[in-house]
Amino acid sequence: LPLVYPFLLLLAGHLGWLLWGRLRSHAGASSLELSDANRQLGLAYQQLGRYDEAFDSYRRCRPSKAVCDGMLQLAQDHERHRRYADAVEVYEEIKRIAPGFDDIDAHLEQLRQFETTPTLMGQRRTGAHNMMFAGGLQKPMLGRYQVIKEIGRGAMGVVYLGRDPKIGRTVAIKTMSLADEFDGKVLEEVSQRFYREAETAGRLNHPNIVTIYDVGDDQGLAYIAMDFLSGEPLENFAVPGKLLPLDETIAIVLKVAETLDYAHSQNVVHRDIKPGNILYERDTGRVKITDFGIASLTDVSKTRTGTILGSPSYMSPEQVAGRKVDGRSDLYSLGITFYQLLRGELPFESSSLTGLMFKIANETHPDVTFLRPDIPAILKTVIDKALQKNAADRYQTGAEMVKALRECQAKLKFGKR
Repeated sequence: LPLVYPFLLLLAGHLGWLLWGRLRSHAGASSLELSDANRQLGLAYQQLGRYDEAFDSYRRCRPSKAVCDGMLQLAQDHERHRRYADAVEVYEEIKRIAPGFDDIDAHLEQLRQFETTPTLMGQRRTGAHNMMFAGGLQKPMLGRYQVIKEIGRGAMGVVYLGRDPKIGRTVAIKTMSLADEFDGKVLEEVSQRFYREAETAGRLNHPNIVTIYDVGDDQGLAYIAMDFLSGEPLENFAVPGKLLPLDETIAIVLKVAETLDYAHSQNVVHRDIKPGNILYERDTGRVKITDFGIASLTDVSKTRTGTILGSPSYMSPEQVAGRKVDGRSDLYSLGITFYQLLRGELPFESSSLTGLMFKIANETHPDVTFLRPDIPAILKTVIDKALQKNAADRYQTGAEMVKALRECQAKLKFGKR
């Protein structure tokens, strides 16, 4: 029988089978090498902050635990920077290639509630905003600061307790969504002024002024990181039933006047002195003024809703009239604060903003000692001078007001606190 041809066919088939196995093995090894290269590239992009390119690299990888771990870190980075829609997309990709990985289903459902919330402000979605700090989600970041929780709200924005992870410093972070408050050219003007004034305030070096560490912008949210203090705002002590003793009140106002004298000597006017912007620690007697550099935004314009920013009840007549203000305007506001700390009420009140502004500009303030015989007449003299309508008739410097308050302490036999 002619066996040579079948033999050659068998030999060729065997050689072909060996060659095909080799090629398949080589292709598999190449695929694994390519997948690992893409994973390493994804990690590199992620460290550089190029998150979209990192995600594209991960999606070119063969599914594996290492790839899912990388994408999980990427999703958490998106969470920390409040890019919730991007985080949802990454989590869904993990769920597609590895169902049940790291039990992300419940987390993904919680995260979907934040897909359309790009900032921390949360005024329009307060419930979702509060849930952000309830646990489960990554702590959000503002610039280089980790946001821990909300600690206060004001007319301009929200204040958060934060932490600088690089040096372990605890800070208070005041945020302002300027784009929500101003429009067009006014927004540009306010943004420039915000950074300029914050820089100026950051140069102030006084034990009674809150230290500013950093100023920046993160996804349209302007923020100032400052010293976190454990004291209470003076507004807590400016209501009936919680008023401070006279000696404490005088000592606080004296320290604020000293601090304003320093700030005015550096050509910095606060523009929004009020009990809410003065922190007080009763145990130590320490006083700190906050919001230097922020208050200057209050007289730039009106918000989109037409509400004047700032605190009209504490504005001087010239500030209400829209005229240029100087340090004497701050001393007027300090006089209003002193009045409120003594009586637990404001000298000027009205049911409308227009009525309030008219009273500030035209009416004489009520006698601080009226129905309050426990308030010494000498304090009435100080308040009457501080609240003069004409700036030229008030204390011209903080030092003048300090001198008058020290005379009060001496006559009332109050020592320094």
